Amino acid sequence: MTLKELMPLFLFLALCGALALGYPVALTLAGVALLFAGIGVLTGTFDASFLEALPNRVFGTMANETLLAVPLFVFMGVMLERSGVAEALLKSMARLFGGLTGGLAISVMVVGAVLAASTGIVGATVVTMGLIALPTMLRYGYDARLASGTICAAGTLGQIIPPSVVLVLLGDQLGNAYQQAQLKAGNYAPETVSVGDLFAGALIPGLLLVALYIAWIAFAAWRDPARAPALPLSEREGVTAWEILRALLPPLALVVAVLGSILAGIATPTEAAAVGAVGATVFAAVNGRLRLPLLREVMRQTTLVTSMVFLILIGAALFTLVFRGFGGDDDVHALLSSIPGGLIGALILVNLVMFLLGFVLDFIEIVFVVVPLVAPALLGMGVDPVWLGVLFAINLQTSFLTPPFGFALFYLRGVAPPTVTTGQIYRGVVPFIAIQLLMLGVLAAFPELATWLPAQVYGP
Repeated sequence: MTLKELMPLFLFLALCGALALGYPVALTLAGVALLFAGIGVLTGTFDASFLEALPNRVFGTMANETLLAVPLFVFMGVMLERSGVAEALLKSMARLFGGLTGGLAISVMVVGAVLAASTGIVGATVVTMGLIALPTMLRYGYDARLASGTICAAGTLGQIIPPSVVLVLLGDQLGNAYQQAQLKAGNYAPETVSVGDLFAGALIPGLLLVALYIAWIAFAAWRDPARAPALPLSEREGVTAWEILRALLPPLALVVAVLGSILAGIATPTEAAAVGAVGATVFAAVNGRLRLPLLREVMRQTTLVTSMVFLILIGAALFTLVFRGFGGDDDVHALLSSIPGGLIGALILVNLVMFLLGFVLDFIEIVFVVVPLVAPALLGMGVDPVWLGVLFAINLQTSFLTPPFGFALFYLRGVAPPTVTTGQIYRGVVPFIAIQLLMLGVLAAFPELATWLPAQVYGP
């Protein structure tokens, strides 16, 4: 093989090595790419004109209205987290289901699903539920493994239940990859895939996943009631329909306003995200939580997350340009096409790589680095983009749960009481990982779970 043919491999290995040393992801992406571009120019293996496209990429990112939904959804999620919505909702659900064996764990899962649909931020949900629900569950005699596993699984639902920041970013990247794949195939009037398509596609698999989680909790509590006892009568008396409605109304109203307006075609994801951000602020004001320090903290957190996302996006754009300048995209396509098993083998390999990368990289880095490299090849092999996006989202959710490096486990470990050991957290998530893998298999066998609703809402 010539030096030019080996350069994409060296580039990717250098990136992995720099990330393993702990350098910031965004700066590593850009720095390694520029270093190899310089080496390529000196050795005659890289055309520097590829770098001329970077300013257009940056300005294209700035003008991308879809990505504007990211800071708005982050603002909405952080505002809801800080405004006490989760605590009020959990208390009401616990009083409603507390009389059932396993009822408190079911309440946590329901609240996690509602928060996932209204915030879409994994770390915030796990930390919030860990601080509020875990001490309560332990105090009433819940098994630490079941309690911690339930909270971790509920927290990761923000990856798959729309509206989700993960789905926004995936939708943007898959939309670009889908157009590239069609142009390469000679279709100069390419179809598009939108964030709304991905939201609709993820809804049924997300709700099915919640149902499977709850079914497992109910089965575990029925098999061994001592692991998940019912709450004492004194702790669940006096809940009224109005109290439940008052706790459920803010997040559910946001879900209906945001997701409903997108699916109905009334608003784009960005417009709906703006409605959600304003709605979360109004609910915080109604709850008496909207103070200047709170608003300052929400704005600060939103700025931090948004800056991280877009800095990684710019670094990933530069890395992708250099990678393609060395012919790496053709190498990836050739590799995936030559794998035994054809399309199925390629999908298994890509999902395995993404699963393993989920141990060490955040979903943002994976979406911006891996998806642009592999998605055009997979889509060029005839894969449905919506189904592929939902499959990627559930895959990343699974890696966030899997020991020893799952991010959700680290989040919970940081806020769990000292009496809960790391081993208990690890063992607690095992059944939920099995459910995730089952869901991946079901979705792979029945793509209609992801493609049926978008076809009904937006047409074929």
